[in-house]
Amino acid sequence: MKVSGFAIARNVIKADYPIGESLKSIAPLCDEIVVAVGNSDDGTREYIAGLEIPQLKIIDTVWDDNLREGGRVLADETNKALAATDPNSDWCFYIQADECIHEKDLEKIKETMEKYRTDKRVEALLFDYTHFYGTYDYVGDSRRWYQNEIRIIRQGLQIKSWKDAQGFRTNDDKKLRVK
Repeated sequence: MKVSGFAIARNVIKADYPIGESLKSIAPLCDEIVVAVGNSDDGTREYIAGLEIPQLKIIDTVWDDNLREGGRVLADETNKALAATDPNSDWCFYIQADECIHEKDLEKIKETMEKYRTDKRVEALLFDYTHFYGTYDYVGDSRRWYQNEIRIIRQGLQIKSWKDAQGFRTNDDKKLRVK
């Protein structure tokens, strides 16, 4: 089984995003991790290049700030990162700069990818979320916080990042079949 990770980054140092931890949290499952690094002015590219992740691949991008309304620029950049992943991968694992996967879940994630690797009815894997609010002492659990989201998609199905890059849909905007 081959897995490509992918993410986007721009000015993550200024925004204090834990992207290093984010990328390292999926690294044990990924054969490559593609990061689309946008035109930053805070040393983001140098920081990411300095991470000790052997399978890291950086692509340089320029964000179209005309697409900021509704977060469309985030989906556009996510699609650039996805397009740069290895077309021979079975799965593509998306992680945002403020997300992390707990190490206790890595084996279960790997087993699930293996289980559904040849089941073409499954287009993506859906993850449950815990949202920390302000500190690790508070968890956002009201209806306003999304409870789950797609983070692993099958490679080669014409899947795109949707709206503000929170999830994924088919190119004709249909929901994906998930497990």
